[in-house]
Amino acid sequence: MDNFRELLSSDHVTVFDGAVGTMLYAKGVYINRSYDELNLTNPDLVREVHEEYIRAGAEVVETNTFGATAHKLQQYGLEGSLREINVAAARIARAAADERAFVAGAIGPLGLRIEPYGPTSFAEAKEMFKAQAEALLEGGVDLFVLETFSDISEMREALHAVRELCDLPVVAQMTVQMDGNTLFGTTPEVFTTRLDEWGADVIGLNCGVGPAIVLNAIEKMRAVTTKKLSAQPNAGLPRDVQGRQFYMCSPEYMAKYAKRLIQAGVKFVGGCCGTTPAHIKLIADAVHALSPRQRRITGQLRQEPASVVELKPADVQVVPLEERSHWARKIARGEFVTTCEVLPPKGCDPEKTLDSIRLLKEAGVDAVNIPDGPRAQTRMSAQATAVLVEREIGLESVLHYCCRDRNLLGMMSDLLGAAALGLRNLLVITGDPPKMGPYPDATAVFDIDSIGLTNMVNKLNHGLDLGNNPVGCPTSFCIGVGVNPGAINLDEEIKRFEYKVEAGAEFAITQPVFDVEQLRIFLKRIEHVRIPVVAGIWPLVSYRNAEFLHNEVPGVNVTPEIMERMRRASDKGKEAGRDEGLQIARESLLEVRGLIQGVQVSAPFNNVRYALEVFAALPEFGARRAALESA
Repeated sequence: MDNFRELLSSDHVTVFDGAVGTMLYAKGVYINRSYDELNLTNPDLVREVHEEYIRAGAEVVETNTFGATAHKLQQYGLEGSLREINVAAARIARAAADERAFVAGAIGPLGLRIEPYGPTSFAEAKEMFKAQAEALLEGGVDLFVLETFSDISEMREALHAVRELCDLPVVAQMTVQMDGNTLFGTTPEVFTTRLDEWGADVIGLNCGVGPAIVLNAIEKMRAVTTKKLSAQPNAGLPRDVQGRQFYMCSPEYMAKYAKRLIQAGVKFVGGCCGTTPAHIKLIADAVHALSPRQRRITGQLRQEPASVVELKPADVQVVPLEERSHWARKIARGEFVTTCEVLPPKGCDPEKTLDSIRLLKEAGVDAVNIPDGPRAQTRMSAQATAVLVEREIGLESVLHYCCRDRNLLGMMSDLLGAAALGLRNLLVITGDPPKMGPYPDATAVFDIDSIGLTNMVNKLNHGLDLGNNPVGCPTSFCIGVGVNPGAINLDEEIKRFEYKVEAGAEFAITQPVFDVEQLRIFLKRIEHVRIPVVAGIWPLVSYRNAEFLHNEVPGVNVTPEIMERMRRASDKGKEAGRDEGLQIARESLLEVRGLIQGVQVSAPFNNVRYALEVFAALPEFGARRAALESA
């Protein structure tokens, strides 16, 4: 009985590695190359990838042979090197593992249609799989992983090919689509039953989709087999963001789903496309918290306590959320937060703006929100304003940062600079297009949108740039995103919100809320991806102001009832309109208080005193204000 079979008979949860191709691409190997050929031409690079995954906590590494079958190698003129490539791959992985991990021989689909869908017969397919499996056996693998199969018949031939050569354990992993079935329409219940009958030691899923859909399929598979289950999902689906492909799931998100997969019965968990050692490290940490770790030492399996494995150079010590800032600490602890939105100065003299923000600090507001070029207006840099506020007043800022004005390199530079200057709280937004402002001919960049930018900031918090290259000391941003509960297409808004959470968002600030029932509906629909939500409150000053917000500010929807209240009040005069707008804002604040974790009150025309009158509706602010006035 070999060591890996000991794992099959235990209740231990085992960690697989992540994507090899993703890492090789990040290290400069372009996609027009044969990644399998690297086993011969650049073995040190392949070994480096394996070692990074092992340091991250992987207990099984897969050989770099997903495409090392005859037909796929033929596309590069390498079919004559099939044996050498596979043998070398197994030996490279074995050298990297160095008794610390098991080596799995990775075999993927042939890239051919087999009967009845194509001209390749079952027998021919089995012989092709057998040729690769023989070479991997010669290289010294501990088990086989048959992965990313969509055709259950092709999987059968691969399984039979291995079984005719040896009795090593076989992990058989299918791939499902967004509907939870394979490309050929086979349901999880059907292919799981078949793989069980055909003798797979472990039955699982990999690639294709992200962890949420894999979890749904795993729950169906668990009901029809007693075999051990495996799951190696992608880091979400690749998102086409302005022509660029990004895998959006953050390491934290993948680790959270790893726990759910384990609770659903998975005993072998790892990652596929888009996953990196950073993902596997947090998955391993999650696994070790739920299952004692077993380490392979000179042919024996030893139990050892869970430990944190450091990655170098990619891995860093991520700053816990509650240690990043006062704002982040309250967010992490579930405490109610308050902030006021104040526009940056129009010119280069910040004193008037700073004087008004001092009132917020005196009143006990947690932070000031600094918008980044709202409605494409020309104002002082939001980042410069935020630095002045924090240095001269000592009040934390929540810096809005948008994608409109900078390319990827510029954004990366700005964010690193913001971190060096001590800014910690970000609200990541796409940004209003220039045509909304006084300079409609100005160009917009929009290399990425707020989803991609959230991903970028999250990577920086893990010490990586967007290409997974180390940047040294990690940033420690508390990552916020915008959301619109009143969006016309609410399904699309929720879909984008899900992507933002996958990418690493830690709190959200809504557009101004004028319809509380609309907010309730939105909060109900995001329960499955709920992060702390801060409600936007905008105190109206007149009926004309209400009309402007409703018709000219994207994402703001003032209800007919409120429009009518403002019309009637404004007909009585300017003060009456202002008082009615203040009353509406206070009512909204008190009504949403129990639904959300914070409130952002906007200061109309930068009138901070007006915003403070809204805050006074909160009991804690009313008491503080009374104490200050009596003093």
